[in-house]
Amino acid sequence: MIRKLIRQMLAAQTLSALTVSLCLLIDNIMIGRFLGVKAIAAYGLANPILLVIGAIGTMLSAGVQVVCSKALGSGSKEETDRGYSSAIGLMLGISLLFVLVVLTLRSPLATAMGAGTEGELFDQTRDYLAGFIIGAPGSMGALVLVPFLQMAGQSSLLIAAVLGMTIADVGLDLLNVLVFHGGMFGMGLASSLSYYVAMAVALGYFLSKKCVFTFSSKLISVRTIRDLAVGGVPAVFSMASSVVLVFVLNKILLGVGGSEAVAAYSVLMTIGNASNCISTGVGGVSLTLSGILYSEEDRTGLKELLGQLARYGVLLGAVTGALLAVFSPVLVRIFIPEAGPAREMTVLGVRLFALGLIPCCLNSALKNLYQGTERVALTEIISVLEAALLPAVSSLLLSRVWGVTGVWLYFLMGEGLALALTAVFVWKKRGGARISAEPFLLLREDFGVAPENLLEMDIRSLDDVTAAAKAAGEFCLSHGQNEKTANRIALCVEEMAGNTVIHGFSRDRENHLSIRVQHKGDRWVLRFRDDCRAFDPVRYVPRGESDALGIRLVMAMADDVRYTYSLNLNNLTIKLTAHAE
Repeated sequence: MIRKLIRQMLAAQTLSALTVSLCLLIDNIMIGRFLGVKAIAAYGLANPILLVIGAIGTMLSAGVQVVCSKALGSGSKEETDRGYSSAIGLMLGISLLFVLVVLTLRSPLATAMGAGTEGELFDQTRDYLAGFIIGAPGSMGALVLVPFLQMAGQSSLLIAAVLGMTIADVGLDLLNVLVFHGGMFGMGLASSLSYYVAMAVALGYFLSKKCVFTFSSKLISVRTIRDLAVGGVPAVFSMASSVVLVFVLNKILLGVGGSEAVAAYSVLMTIGNASNCISTGVGGVSLTLSGILYSEEDRTGLKELLGQLARYGVLLGAVTGALLAVFSPVLVRIFIPEAGPAREMTVLGVRLFALGLIPCCLNSALKNLYQGTERVALTEIISVLEAALLPAVSSLLLSRVWGVTGVWLYFLMGEGLALALTAVFVWKKRGGARISAEPFLLLREDFGVAPENLLEMDIRSLDDVTAAAKAAGEFCLSHGQNEKTANRIALCVEEMAGNTVIHGFSRDRENHLSIRVQHKGDRWVLRFRDDCRAFDPVRYVPRGESDALGIRLVMAMADDVRYTYSLNLNNLTIKLTAHAE
C-alpha cells in the first residue's frame, strides 16, 4: 500500500510544486520575449525578495506537514484542525504584513538588490516588486493549502487549481504586454492575480461541507503556531540559504560577466526551479509520510519509504536531466530569442545544472525524512550545505579559474558534495554500514516494535479475513496471553476487517486493507488502514444492521479508538489491555 501511496502522492506533490515556479517561469518567458534582456536582469535582481515570500509559505507548508502528519499518525482530528486553523490565521497575518512592508520599501529594496538608485534597471526592479507583492496572500495561501488538499485526497482539485493559475497567468501576461503595456509592474500583477485564481479554485472545497478539516478562530493557539514555526524551521534554512545564494551569485556574475550573465542566471534559475519540482515532490512525500510512519513507530514502513523514494529520485533525476541536456537550446530560445552571449551562457548553464538533479532528489528525500523523524538539526545542516555554503564557496573559487562557467557548477557541487558528506556521516555513525535504506534512517536501536512482537497482514478477501483473525489469535497466544485476550484480539480483526471487505471494497477497482498487530507490554495495538470510501466507526455506527453489532462490541471492549481519514485512506487504531486470568 505504501508503494501505491508514494506513486499517487509523488505525482500530486510534484505538480503542486509548480504553484510558485510555474508563474515565475511564464513571467520570465514573457519578459524575455516582450521586454528584453535588461528586464530579465531586473527580474533576476528581484528574485531574492520573491524567494523570501516563497520561504515563508514553504515554512508554513512544511510546518503543516510535520504537525498535521503527526496528528494524523496519532489519530487526533482535533489537533489536525488546530493545525489547520492556526496555519491559515498565521498565513493571513504574515502575508498582509509582507505586502505593507514591501510596498512601502520597494525602492530601497531594489537598491539593496543591486539595481542602483535610478535608471531603467532600478525602475523595472522596483515596479516588478510592487506588482508581485500584491499577490503574497495568494502565493502563500496556495503553498499552505497544498498539503491539506493532499491529506484530504483532493488531487484532482489540486490539478484544477494549477491549471487555472497557469491559464490565468498566460492570459493576463499577454493582456499586459499587448493591450495595457503595463511593463514590469503589470507582469508582477499578472502573477499576483493568477495566484488568487488558484486560491479561488481551492477554496471551493475548503468552504464546502465535504471538507474534512474544520476552521475555527477558537482553535488558533500559540502552542500550535510555535509547533508550526518549529516544524518549518528546516524549510526556512533551505529557502534562506537559497536567498543568500542568489544574492551572492548575482554579485559574482556582475563582476565576471556583467548584466548579461545576471540575465542568463535568471533564466537558468527559472528553468532549474521548474525542473526541481521533482525533488520538491520527493521531499514533500518524504516529509508527510515519514511523520505519519514515525508516529506509528513503523520501522519497516520507513525503510520502504526511503528505498522507494531513492529509486524514484534516481529515475526522475536521470530522465529530467537528460531532457534538459538535449533540449536546453530550445528552452533557452523561448526566454532569450536573440542570439548572443546571454543565450550561449544560459544553454551551458542549464546543461551543467542537469548533472545535479539526481543528488538533489536524494538529498531532498533524506533531509525531509530526517525532519519527519525528529532529526531536525541534521536537516538544517544538509540544507545549509547544499543550498548555500558549498555552492557559494565553489562558485567563488571556480569563477576565478573558469569565469561564468565555473559559477554554473554551483548546483552540481552543492548537491553532490552534500550527499557525499551525508553518506560519510552515516558510514561513521553506523560503523561502515552497507549502502541500503536501513542505515540511512538513523533510527535509535529501540525504535518501533521488535519483529517478534509485530504481525502484519494484507487483506484482499473474506477468506483472508478469516485467516487473519486466526493468525492474530495464535500470535496473541504465542506471547503468553490467555484465551480471553486472544479471542478479543481475533474478534477485533474479524469484525473490523470483515466490515471493510463487505461494505468498503468495490467491484470496480482493486482495494487494499493492511492490518498491524503490535504487542507492547500489557498493551495491544491494532491498526487498520484501507483505501476504501471514508467511514468513521468511532462517530457513526449504523443502527439496525447486524454488522453494526460487531462494531459496537469492538468499540465497547477497546481502551482507546482513534480514526482519521487522510491521503484517501481510512486509518483506525484500536488499543486494548491484556485481560487478566
